[in-house]
Amino acid sequence: MTDSIMSKAATMEIPINSNGDSRTLGEDDGLEQARNVQWGPPGQRDLQQVMVSGPNLNETSIVSGGYGGTTEGIIPTSSIKDLRMKCKGVNVAPSQSAASRIASQSDDYPGIPGSSMHHSSSSSAMAEEATRGVAVEKFDMMKKWSMNTYKCTKQMISERFGRGSRTVDLELEAQIEVLRDTKRKYENVLRLARALTNHFYSMVQTQHALGDTFADLSQKSPELRDEFGYNAETQKLLCKNGETLLGAINFFVSSINTLVNKTMEDTLMTIKMYENARLEYDAYRADLEELNMGPRDAVTMARIDAAQQQYQVQKDKYERLRSDVTIKLKFLEENKVKVMHKQLLLFHNAISAYFAGNQQQLEQTLKQFNIKLKPPGDDKPSWLEEQ
Repeated sequence: MTDSIMSKAATMEIPINSNGDSRTLGEDDGLEQARNVQWGPPGQRDLQQVMVSGPNLNETSIVSGGYGGTTEGIIPTSSIKDLRMKCKGVNVAPSQSAASRIASQSDDYPGIPGSSMHHSSSSSAMAEEATRGVAVEKFDMMKKWSMNTYKCTKQMISERFGRGSRTVDLELEAQIEVLRDTKRKYENVLRLARALTNHFYSMVQTQHALGDTFADLSQKSPELRDEFGYNAETQKLLCKNGETLLGAINFFVSSINTLVNKTMEDTLMTIKMYENARLEYDAYRADLEELNMGPRDAVTMARIDAAQQQYQVQKDKYERLRSDVTIKLKFLEENKVKVMHKQLLLFHNAISAYFAGNQQQLEQTLKQFNIKLKPPGDDKPSWLEEQ
């Protein structure tokens, strides 16, 4: 009889609709009827209690394996039922839907997609804010540069057409003009000294080749051995003295080049910065004067205050650079006199000693100015460097 009852309970029909719900109106009618049946033996009552107290279909759960073990990812079927009934048009007041539970769990566990979306959105917002700040800063810099360029261009055109006033320091302007004229003349001296060096180097090389030729002919012409020998010795001596003179001229050219293209050029760069500062100063001064001649309302007064601040900044810059130019011009003049005194004395003594044929005086001139000549084979790399 127990087997028949168990087979009856196992084959009991439980009506299930298309959405997995066991009924639409009453809950577990078949199970309630089975509970009201009077069972016989105690074993059969235990089976009845097991079947009656078994899990209800509405209380079953779907376990989702995740970060929280068996209890963290449980989604009750009642929540799925609520969502399904909403889709059918039935208003349901859910206590806490599965989506909200997943969202809350995703905040606690960064590995869940909801958390990554939250962090990515916050990081993208921070990146967008930083990009916007950089763009605003660049825009402000471009705006300031545009306004400054406009004012300076306007001032330059006004000066060229004689409509604008210009700040002039007569004494300083005269010194700057003298420096530029001196630089042009020294550049000409440098160009001629380099040409002399090139020509003299060619002559020394020719004398060296001619001396070797005379020496070879002296060996091959017994009847003219003495004559070729004398000329060979003379050309070798001239070649040696020429190389000594070349050392002195090269030192002269190097010193003039340093004076013209480094020392004077550095001072002229400072002068160029001073002239640009002067132009900006006059531009902001003219702008301030124009504002002071207009009406004195609230907007104009604010613009006058801003223009006054900019004018003061440009004035300080102009005066600082003017002081720098004055100091550099003074030191440049002292340095120029000192350098040229030494170099002109060297050039004169070396040229005079060479063309007078005074080899001892020529060598003494190089020692006097601490000029050391390179040995003939010093330019060639050693055998160790060639490896």
